[in-house]
Amino acid sequence: MRLLKQKRIMKKITTKFLVSLLMIVVLSSCKDVFDNEDIQKNPNAPSDAPYDVLTSGTLLGLAELYESTDVRIAYMWAGQLTGLSRQHLTLAQYQVSSGTFDWGNYYNVAANARLIQEKADAVNNPWPKGVAQVIEALVLAELTDLYGDIPYSQAFDVEKYPTPVFDKQADVYAKLLTVLDDAIANMQKPVGSLSDLFESSYDFVYHGDLDKWTAAAYTLKARLYLHLQKYPEAIAAATLGIGSTGGDALIPHGTSYTVDFNLNYSFFDFNRPGDTGFSFIDLTPTFLPTLMENRKNSKTDETALFNHYFLTDGYYVEGGVDPNVADGVFTSDAPHPILTFYENQLILAEALSRQGGASLPLAVDAVNSVRAELATGYINGKIIIEDYQDLGIQYDPYVDADFLPGGLLNPVSSGRTNQTALIYEILAQKYIVMLAQYEVYSDVRRSAVASPVVTLGISPYPGTSGGIPDRYIYPQSEINTNPNVPNPLPTIHQKLPIYQ
Repeated sequence: MRLLKQKRIMKKITTKFLVSLLMIVVLSSCKDVFDNEDIQKNPNAPSDAPYDVLTSGTLLGLAELYESTDVRIAYMWAGQLTGLSRQHLTLAQYQVSSGTFDWGNYYNVAANARLIQEKADAVNNPWPKGVAQVIEALVLAELTDLYGDIPYSQAFDVEKYPTPVFDKQADVYAKLLTVLDDAIANMQKPVGSLSDLFESSYDFVYHGDLDKWTAAAYTLKARLYLHLQKYPEAIAAATLGIGSTGGDALIPHGTSYTVDFNLNYSFFDFNRPGDTGFSFIDLTPTFLPTLMENRKNSKTDETALFNHYFLTDGYYVEGGVDPNVADGVFTSDAPHPILTFYENQLILAEALSRQGGASLPLAVDAVNSVRAELATGYINGKIIIEDYQDLGIQYDPYVDADFLPGGLLNPVSSGRTNQTALIYEILAQKYIVMLAQYEVYSDVRRSAVASPVVTLGISPYPGTSGGIPDRYIYPQSEINTNPNVPNPLPTIHQKLPIYQ
């Protein structure tokens, strides 16, 4: 690996990485993250910084990963967004090469999470160690879900393993679940006194609330178990996961360009306006707005959410469906989700529904818990403005009969059972509320092989062959430096092991 080929151990975090962290300061609450006497004593060696400061910098790196180009490609390939010009038109058409992708930030952030764990161990404080373990799992979960087999077991011992082996994806998942179990245990251990980390604002996600970090760890476990089709385990984890919207793990943002803008806003409105949109060149909407427009029924009206998401007055492309950077989901100060109550409850709902039988009514209850919150106008840390709510916002609770053949959500012509009709509704609602997150791409691939098979029917980009890509391909920098890269190299249409 390019990072791991550097002849230094993990603790010697480089000046280059410190600069990269400073360049991706995207959070208003962390403008002064490096304005700290301890770190200023040696600005070229952030490994000398206390773990609270290092935690803030590591969270900054995590924030960038969850709003990165990799994530944008994921929800483009999942049919939410499309490319209209320049590089993003070719990305939307699945024209990628090994030069398209890069792993540097993933392993830099994960290495810092490991360093926090070492520092916490040195002072016998399990709390920041547990938080850092959750960060590590968030980073590596994204990487393996996009790329499959990745270096993990040997990835952080540069001197011993300068060219680490690629761990099988199943082994990576098993390791991540173990790390999360350890994280939960560490955050529940007693300590003599609060650490600096939990007395300060360096934790800009949960501000030191260990109960929220623990619930987030359970939600991430539920996500991973859902990928693995381990539904009882997913149910158990989600039951202990994020229990309300107040527990959402959100990346805060502000109104200063190059300082704390939401990175989607920066991309859509400043850096590449008009390069992407929610309709194709011929102005045909992508799958997401089409799905939302077709969901209106006697219990559901998502007009407010539609307008919160999209601008349809030719903001960038006349007649097109564009991202709402004016007063909706993509404003500069819009929080960006990492893990949420909505995802947790819809994981719970799907896992229950796939068990069938007596679990189906419980799944409907979980769906209704999401609908009840959506009816308030809440979405990812924002409330839909009144002007949009006046246009229509309705999420009345469903009943079991709505999913029976001939019911409200299951026309006889669909040929669905009540179970598959319920799963379809869960997948559709999750696809909608998880706008601009890589997990929608996971769901597209996962639902094609889960049992029973229920898909949303998302079509590939018009004129392409081979269907929606199944994976990202390994970066050229990794191919050039690590002889352990899988051979032959996989293509974008080679399914990942967990989605076969």
